[in-house]
Amino acid sequence: MTHYQQMIDTLKLAGLRITPQRIEICRLLAESQEHPTAQQIYEELVKRYPSISLATVYNTLDVLVQHGVINLLGEAGDNAVHYDADTSPHINLACLKCHKVIDFPSEHIHQVDHEVQMASGYRLLGARVMYYGLCPDCQSQVSHGGTSHDHEIHFA
Repeated sequence: MTHYQQMIDTLKLAGLRITPQRIEICRLLAESQEHPTAQQIYEELVKRYPSISLATVYNTLDVLVQHGVINLLGEAGDNAVHYDADTSPHINLACLKCHKVIDFPSEHIHQVDHEVQMASGYRLLGARVMYYGLCPDCQSQVSHGGTSHDHEIHFA
C-alpha cells in the first residue's frame, strides 16, 4: 500500500468524507519533498479548489497526525508548524533564515530508536529529531555581504 493510499484510508477510518480537496492534500503531502505548512498547502490548493477552507486543511492534517501517518515537525524559525509525510526515522534540518526544512537520513537514528526501545520498554510509534541552523545557501549569502542576524528559536 502506498503512503498516499494509507493517508486516504486513515481519513476514511476517521469518518471524514473523502472529498477532492482532501485527496489533493494527501497527494501533495505524499509527493512533496518539502515540509509544508498548512498555509502553504492551502495556498497551493485554493488555486484549483476555490471553495477549500484553511479549516479543512488543518482538520485533515490533524487527523493524519493523530493517526501517525504524518509527523508534525513544529516550526522552522518562521512561527509556522511544518508537516512531514515521511514517518521513517530520520533527522530534519531547518534553516532559520529561509525556513527550508530538509531530510537527513542517518543510520544512527535507527540505532538510537533501538536503544531507546530496548532500554525503556516502550513500543515506539514515531520520533521527531530537528536540528536548527543556517543552510549552505544562507551561509553563503551572509559571507558575501548579506546581513548577519542571530536567529533565535523559542521552544514551548
